Amino acid sequence: MTELINKIQAAGVVGAGGAGFPTAVKLRGTPEYLIVNGVECEPLIQVDQRLTARYAPLLLETLDYLAERLGARQGIFALKEKYTKALEALNQGISGYPRLCIKTLPNAYPMGDEQVLVYETIGRIVPEGGIPLKVGAMVVNVESLFNIRLALKGIPVTEKHITVTGAVRSPKTFKVPLGIPMRSLIEAAGGATVTDPVLIDGGPMMGKVQRNLDAPVIKTSKAIIVLNRDHPLIVSKEKSMERMMKLAQSACCHCMLCSELCPRQLLGHKLFPDKLMRLASYCSTCEKDAAATAAYLCCECRLCEYACIMQLQPWKLNRELKAGLGKAGIPNPHRNAPEKARQFRDYRRYPMEKLVRQLGLSGFYHREAPFAEFPENIKNVTLPFRQHTGVPAVPIVAAGGLVHKGDAVAVPPGDALGACIHASIDGIIRTVDESAVVIESRK
Repeated sequence: MTELINKIQAAGVVGAGGAGFPTAVKLRGTPEYLIVNGVECEPLIQVDQRLTARYAPLLLETLDYLAERLGARQGIFALKEKYTKALEALNQGISGYPRLCIKTLPNAYPMGDEQVLVYETIGRIVPEGGIPLKVGAMVVNVESLFNIRLALKGIPVTEKHITVTGAVRSPKTFKVPLGIPMRSLIEAAGGATVTDPVLIDGGPMMGKVQRNLDAPVIKTSKAIIVLNRDHPLIVSKEKSMERMMKLAQSACCHCMLCSELCPRQLLGHKLFPDKLMRLASYCSTCEKDAAATAAYLCCECRLCEYACIMQLQPWKLNRELKAGLGKAGIPNPHRNAPEKARQFRDYRRYPMEKLVRQLGLSGFYHREAPFAEFPENIKNVTLPFRQHTGVPAVPIVAAGGLVHKGDAVAVPPGDALGACIHASIDGIIRTVDESAVVIESRK
């Protein structure tokens, strides 16, 4: 097992979405269930379903191998029931792996949230402040599993699969070198169809607004969604905290709808966004058993905003509270371990079609983004040293040096939590600073 972990660590494999937790660290646990997250709960992203449809035999073989090495009694491949092509590909080969099974899930948000996924697949609730391993589960996403396969062959992470969609002429899913500018992906998808484009790096719910079209693709990039600068989703994401607090003070009617639909509250966690919103109105939760530290339990899925009849943003308040509490050195004290989910949880799954309408994305939702070859006229790449959870990698190259695709250019310092960064093209190191290395192609 040590050799396996060392290969994955050397290859720089991290979660291929979200926070990018180093996979080698995650695999040091001993799970009862190894769950592959192919749910892709955010609308418009199509990477994992397309990878599964194309590479099902390879993914099944890798999942079975990994489950056996980790000592898991079962490997579970979780997908939405609407991903028919991916499910068909898996069903053709899974009979040869008695340790593995497929779990299909409804098209609701946020079905791909790690804690929601664990409950939906094995019926266990991750404790507050805990990780899936606390209940015998380990979760990796499809692209991470794909990268693990490559790592076993000594191939490091140098490429990224990414969906380019939204206001583009021809949505596509590409495999591209890490570090290429996002602008080049938009051009490869036929260009933007709006006059003043901005990007969402990731899904429309939890992705970040990116106004710099030349920002580089990194290991956690999952999608580029092109929208006009004045799109309601962009306006919502960029609403200032000060503005949101003023709206909360004047408009929150404390109806509790945000709490009634909160995915973590429905799992039994003691997170009630409506009580925390009272902090904005009264500087108090008005409850003896509620505290600001409950914000630590928020996963910032943003569903509370779309449950709110006044379009307020409890998640944004929670994010601010977490930052302030962390800065003050106040840890998360919440460790409640619910034995069962809320009584009406199954009836409060949020339908994806409804969410897409609220987001103003209905015109893009049913557009296919098939795999396509990316043009190979790459001039340079920018590789940030922080593409993962933990500390930034430390450069081991200098300007003027020659590198080949797959060469390590930065490594974690000592035993610190982090991940290796590798050259994604052949070329010459043009610049190295405290944040990134730039490689210029020799072609």
